[in-house]
Amino acid sequence: MSTGSSFLAQIYPTLLTLAVSAAGGAVATALGMPAGWLMGGALAVTAAAMAGLPMAIPNRLRDVVFVLVGMMMGASVAPDSLSLIASWPVSLAALAVELVLIISLTGWMLSAVFKLDTGTAYMSSFPGHLSFVMGIASAGVGEPRQIAIIQVIRILMLTIVVPIGAMFLPIDHFTPPVASEFLNVWQLLGLAAGCIAVGLVFIWLKVPAGLVLGSMAAATAAKLGGLYTEAMPGPLVIAAFILVGAQIGSRFAGITRQEFVNAAKGGVVATAMTVGIVTVMAWIVSLIVDMPYGQIWLGLSPGALEGMGALGIALGYDTAFIAAHHVIRLLMLSFAIPAVVILIRRREKAA
Repeated sequence: MSTGSSFLAQIYPTLLTLAVSAAGGAVATALGMPAGWLMGGALAVTAAAMAGLPMAIPNRLRDVVFVLVGMMMGASVAPDSLSLIASWPVSLAALAVELVLIISLTGWMLSAVFKLDTGTAYMSSFPGHLSFVMGIASAGVGEPRQIAIIQVIRILMLTIVVPIGAMFLPIDHFTPPVASEFLNVWQLLGLAAGCIAVGLVFIWLKVPAGLVLGSMAAATAAKLGGLYTEAMPGPLVIAAFILVGAQIGSRFAGITRQEFVNAAKGGVVATAMTVGIVTVMAWIVSLIVDMPYGQIWLGLSPGALEGMGALGIALGYDTAFIAAHHVIRLLMLSFAIPAVVILIRRREKAA
């Protein structure tokens, strides 16, 4: 096999994944679905992966996705975001209560109803911090494959629920402001370099989702500091949505249909319970603070930060609010996950 053929064979799964995501996004957008490039791409790649096609996003391209989403979130921060921080304690308190409810109720349900072992049930119930959860699962707490499937189902369903809700429910969403000026190539390269540098510092400091949050921090600081006022170019935003959709859907690669069927029922019910809890908590917060319900829901939703951030951009919400709440959620889970694992270990020893 020639070098060229070998190279094409290596990149073929990635090119196919991106093509499938772009096609799915184009169809969803043509049908008028909110966040169509993101949701359509995620659904299309998921379907292709479950059909056995080689869907894959390499780690380096995944890092590019993180930087792009962070840049977009920072560039989309509203100038008056900081003035709204006074209303955040209410939603942050709701976030804490919500996490306790989700972990305890869905963990109990998966154990009592679907007869999963305690480790698998509660590791599957954690709403986020997937890499941390899978690391602990790989160390012998629960069944890693089943946990992975249930967690990925949660991420995919949350990505789908928000745009569908925006279409059919009386939830406020806004068309992102139409920009008249866009960042040029040199501005984009300079901003990207700053975002990568700060992202690497965040990773070194072990900040959860460090590359996304570091990129957003750099882009936000540059915007609020007056270094730029222009918007991200439209084609680049669409490309980022296609990449995020591809990344979400490709997580189903390598999962057999039987494995999916075995874990899907529990995963769907657990995600439905999670969505219900988030919906009620967001509604309660919306009665207290003057903020769009959909924005509160995205801030409290336990989806992947890059996915929820991209949805926030597509639906015209305040990305600073959404990002801040996801950071706090990840920090809360950083303490909650080890504590629950200790309780699981003690329960196993007692049994």
